[in-house]
Amino acid sequence: METAITTHQKNLGTFIHLSTFAKWFFPFGNFIAPLILWSVQKNKSGFVDKNGREAINFQLSTLLYTIALVVISIPFFVWQVFKLEGSDAELFFNGHLQSNGDVASLSTLLIIAIVVGILILGLALFEIINVVSAAIKASKGEDFSYPLSINFIKSTISEQEDTDRPIEDILRPKE
Repeated sequence: METAITTHQKNLGTFIHLSTFAKWFFPFGNFIAPLILWSVQKNKSGFVDKNGREAINFQLSTLLYTIALVVISIPFFVWQVFKLEGSDAELFFNGHLQSNGDVASLSTLLIIAIVVGILILGLALFEIINVVSAAIKASKGEDFSYPLSINFIKSTISEQEDTDRPIEDILRPKE
């Protein structure tokens, strides 16, 4: 017995995705807000359960990618700072540059910072576009799978099962 996705379930799926923007208002809001909405309603609807898992998995994946980007860039920053510190400029001690070579070393550090900044902004833009797309799909009652998302939270229900039905109906033994 299949049931259609109700307006309440569509709205809840939409709010779960949009609640990830709570990170702009309080720390880790992109995890806390959707986790609360999802955990309260996940047992009542397969649609809400799937949208909650997708939203949280994508936020965890985005966090992992950001951390990886920062960790990968740290050695480049450290190398350039030591290279600049070892030059005749002594930038951090007397406050000014002495020669063109010192400007080149400083510009390399600046270029690394700009590239890392652009990559992080690109990741943020990628996140915003996908969250809005997922919210629009959820408002229409359609499924959305985030690209590049790692499944940290897996479904306890087989994905072949109908996600439109309440979880209780799916888990109930067939007679």
